[in-house]
Order: sequence, then structure tokens, then C-alpha cells
Amino acid sequence: MKPRMNIFQVAPDAIKGMVAVETAIGKSGLEHGLLELVRLRASQINGCGYCIYMHVKDALKQGEADIRLHLVSAWRESPLFTARERAALIWTETLTRVADTGAPDDDYEQLKEYFNETEIAYLTVLIGAINVWNRVQIGLRAIHPVEDIKAVA
Repeated sequence: MKPRMNIFQVAPDAIKGMVAVETAIGKSGLEHGLLELVRLRASQINGCGYCIYMHVKDALKQGEADIRLHLVSAWRESPLFTARERAALIWTETLTRVADTGAPDDDYEQLKEYFNETEIAYLTVLIGAINVWNRVQIGLRAIHPVEDIKAVA
């Protein structure tokens, strides 16, 4: 696979805007671990290797347990996720697949049990942002860094 372009060089103002959104999300008060689980799950659904790589590494740096990262795609079958995380992951899947789901009221009502209005707003923006990043990276064929797997393990 060959990258189509480096968007960071070609459209720096657009990237600055996306980074500003990410900065605002980071200051939202939502837990860093939750942010990474959401980013990872959306990236798995979209099949974005670049973003999966990046968010697994970020989550591990922040102390996330590797087993939970392995189980994100099967979170419904694992007791390792809190009710709050489950509500966020449902909302992530719902909005990532919005053309199919239509963002049903039941999913939103479940979200309201665990998040206040401000948190829901930022969570929703986060899900939109990671879906933009996924589409940019997939569409432009971004390639994640390649490391010596033995050195990483």
C-alpha cells in the first residue's frame, strides 16, 4: 500500500482545525481511557489501521490494560467494561453506523443514565471527529509506523 498524500502537509489549516477540536475534547473532563476506548471502537468498525495503531499505543501509555484493548471489539461479551463505558460504546457504534441506525432514542436514553448533557455533547463530537480521522486516513492510505514487534513485546 502506498500513501496517496500527506494531508498534514497539503491541508495544514484543516488539520489545525481538527487538532483544535481534539484539544477541546481533551479538556472536556471525559476520562482519557474512555476517549481512547471510543476512538478505538470506531476505528475498528471503520477498519482504520492507522487509527487503531495510534489509539492502542496511546491507551497503553495511559495505563490501559492490554486485555481490555483486545476485547473492545467484543465488549458486549466481556465483564471488563463499566456501565458508563458500555453506554459510550453503544453510542459510538450507533453514530459510527448512523446511516443504518438512525441514532435511536433508546441508545440516547441509555447514554443519559451515565453522562450529563455536556459530556454527551463532547462524546458526540469525539465520535464525529474520530470518524473524520478514520475517513481521512483510510481515504488517503495513511500507513501506521512499523516497529520491530519483538522490541515492542
